Amino acid sequence: MSEYKLELKQIVDYPRCRIYRQFIRQLIADRSIRTSGGSGLFYFTVLSSYANFRTSYKRIDGIGYTIYPGEWLCRVSELCEWFRTRFHHQALSILKDLQDRHLITYALLGRGKLVKYKIKDWSKSNRVLDYNAPCQKDTGFFFLPVSLANELISAGRCSEMDAVLDLWINTVYHDERVQGSEAGPVVYLRNGTGCPLTGYAELAERWGVSKATAGRYIRKLKEMEYITVISFAGTYGSAIYLQKYLSMMFQISDVLVDKDEVAMALHIEVDPSKEAAEVPESSGSNMPCSGSDSHIEIILQKVGKILSAQGFPCVHCPWIEYKLLPLLDDCRGTVLSWKDREQRFLLVLRCKDKQEIFRFEINRKEASV
Repeated sequence: MSEYKLELKQIVDYPRCRIYRQFIRQLIADRSIRTSGGSGLFYFTVLSSYANFRTSYKRIDGIGYTIYPGEWLCRVSELCEWFRTRFHHQALSILKDLQDRHLITYALLGRGKLVKYKIKDWSKSNRVLDYNAPCQKDTGFFFLPVSLANELISAGRCSEMDAVLDLWINTVYHDERVQGSEAGPVVYLRNGTGCPLTGYAELAERWGVSKATAGRYIRKLKEMEYITVISFAGTYGSAIYLQKYLSMMFQISDVLVDKDEVAMALHIEVDPSKEAAEVPESSGSNMPCSGSDSHIEIILQKVGKILSAQGFPCVHCPWIEYKLLPLLDDCRGTVLSWKDREQRFLLVLRCKDKQEIFRFEINRKEASV
């Protein structure tokens, strides 16, 4: 009987982004994130999150309305609450702008108190079922084309809320073509390099704001625990990882992104002396290995933590000696290079009398001991 393994991924070349309605509700309720001066991405995404998947009926003020897939009917006062506008004419002005950009159509009903809108090209992005069924507005997800999101982002000055959605839509998880995506959901701006590193200057140009404003956006989202920023010294830039992304997208536990693992995935040298980590007192100096010294130190730090958590008493002994040896590739008979994703190591722990105590095989790809 064949065995199947389920792999959860968000790949870079998928043309649509799955957005959960619950996530949009959380953004609407989060009043600490500003929406003013937006490019339209947030407003359009909010309208899409309420749009029907199936034909349904709604009764307001004694009058029944049929709402087809891709449409929704609401009070103008509700629209003001979603868009965070003070007056009705401001919310309607946003609708008119989106209609002028050929993204939606809308009409005022109920003597101007109701608005019925339709998302254009809804059927191309979302599966439409042509039969009547209840439509819950606070559960499930909808699809937003990545190309459309990029067009909206480039159309005007992005608000803080637009920036949040831009990062969310351009997040990649567990795609071998994007470095660092195995460590967690990483923001990749699809520049064709496969490297997720970015900087304030690039984000500022993308969002139509100043470099200082882009930096303020990132710092604020970091403080609010929307993102984790992994920064590297020099001209490398930073990698941005989304927090609570996996629990929202895949209903699985979120991961704690580790800077050392990200550095190894991106082939960036890290100085262990500047990292606040517990290092075994004796890490061994004569270890034949194809990796750099800093990567060896990082591996030993990780292994030391794992062994300590498992209760190995010798880990913190001052007489312990570590040796990290590359394993041979049985198929080719050669030693694998450091950049080979299938690289395996043999970790040997010896006492001061050179007596071997433990040995472990480390698979870099699986990150397991």
